[in-house]
Amino acid sequence: MVDKFDKVVDLAKRRGFFFPSCEIYGGVAGFLDFGPMGTLLKRNIENKWREFFIYKHHGLVYEIETPVVMPSRVFEASGHVDHFSDFIVECSLCHRRFRADHLIADQVKDIEALEGKSAEELNVIIHENNIRCPECKGELSKVSKFNLLFRTTIGPYTENIAYMRPEAAQGMFINFKNIYSIMRERLPIGLAQIGRVLRNEISPRQGPIRLREFTIMEIEFFFDPLKPMCNLINEVNNNKVRLLTEKMIITKEENPIEITIGEALSNKLIRSEWLAYFMAISQKFVSELGVPENKQMFLEKLPNERAHYSAQTFDQVVMLERWGWVEVSGHAYRTDYDLSRHQAYSGYDLTAFRRFETPKKEEVPIAIPNVNAIAKSAGNNIGKIISKIKNMNARELKLALENGPIIIDGIEVKPEFVEFKYESRTLSGEHFIPHVAEPSFGAERLVYVTMEYAYREKNGRVILSLPRNLAPIKVAVFPLVNRDGLREKALEVYELIRAHGIIADFDDDGSIGRRYARADEIGTPLAITIDYRTMDDNTVTIRDRDTWEQIRIPMNELIEYLKSFFK
Repeated sequence: MVDKFDKVVDLAKRRGFFFPSCEIYGGVAGFLDFGPMGTLLKRNIENKWREFFIYKHHGLVYEIETPVVMPSRVFEASGHVDHFSDFIVECSLCHRRFRADHLIADQVKDIEALEGKSAEELNVIIHENNIRCPECKGELSKVSKFNLLFRTTIGPYTENIAYMRPEAAQGMFINFKNIYSIMRERLPIGLAQIGRVLRNEISPRQGPIRLREFTIMEIEFFFDPLKPMCNLINEVNNNKVRLLTEKMIITKEENPIEITIGEALSNKLIRSEWLAYFMAISQKFVSELGVPENKQMFLEKLPNERAHYSAQTFDQVVMLERWGWVEVSGHAYRTDYDLSRHQAYSGYDLTAFRRFETPKKEEVPIAIPNVNAIAKSAGNNIGKIISKIKNMNARELKLALENGPIIIDGIEVKPEFVEFKYESRTLSGEHFIPHVAEPSFGAERLVYVTMEYAYREKNGRVILSLPRNLAPIKVAVFPLVNRDGLREKALEVYELIRAHGIIADFDDDGSIGRRYARADEIGTPLAITIDYRTMDDNTVTIRDRDTWEQIRIPMNELIEYLKSFFK
């Protein structure tokens, strides 16, 4: 039996939404090409995300753009070089490689959750269940780690190692201080980014659900951990969300609780008000893509399943016909992990400033480079070391050097390189590293989710009932026949609609029934037909995609009708 996934994928290919990349060369797993309809739909979803998360919060969230390729030091600091990996096994006979947890799940029925298990635990499961290579039945190697970063070099020098970013977040952390300074040093502040990311998945499956290259829509929201209150929380306090908490998962409960945001915070089920706020906004956003709230929930990640940077993570999941509960967004409380790491690795001050209500007197350390000590052992790095010492927060530097030499951006700084003296100052405030709440979405996955929830059949015909503001083509214009001036009149109507900024399509190929069917399949909400009556009284027929009902309106009211309909 053909399920909805197969039907959506068939429609996507047939009507120009998406299809396998490099298909004429056999295709490449984990990569998709988007056709004309898919590109428009994806852009509309991205713009709706901007409406919800950026434009709604103008003055609080700012969109930026950073490179896909970044030096290796960025990802050493972020922890991705050490931690961004999955477990892999190799067949001893045919040498095919597989993601270990996927292979186990395919061959062992009713296996418990595998996410977060160690290599040793996976080895035991493979041995106890006699799991073999699915291709040749050969024995499998021991489980090992495979880093998911795509590696490259910058320029002609092989030592200039770089990586393709697996998330947009690091570009926002690196730029935090720039934007914070430009925006008059105010917190809270959010940085948003929509852009391409790459993850070298071992065995990507599920079509558009798991890709090696995709578009991420992400916010890093910075706030003072001593003032963590969300000034917008009252807008969503009474919003209900469905939660499957860490405790419920451990006790193997499967049905989520329905609880208000306010109750979830007061019961400490969600640790950050800003995290809770963005979860509420995300639920509404996904609802407007066509997914009912009872088909969504937030699934808390267990400690051994969380990313290395996260103190608490909820996955927003939706129910799909073939795949069950599938993640569409991640909500992580990243604390000060990222900024602290980048400050330590780069030596650059990434702190914000918190003003005291009443100025305080305090002994403040000042770092003074010991030029003679540096010159004795630093070689050509004298200038770089002095610069690093001057740029780093003196208090942080002193604390770090108490445990011996430290490495800053690949350069060793020894305790004897720095002398500290204290000055008595009246302080108006203090420096601190902000905490971060992060909502993160994958755009391609949302395209598929939107299409699956929009897909339906009526009288043997396919209708893609997309939300009207997401539809790639808003209006289709048809002449009833291609003679007696009807085609020319239809072209006039088509150009009139386009002149008012409404994306329209003109179709005069085949019978009117076939044209309606094509428009329904790509999700066009309205079809306008120019017929003989139009030539007599200057009225047109407007047909609704979902109901197939038709109304007739005067031509001079058409544009206002369309603007009102899509507003």
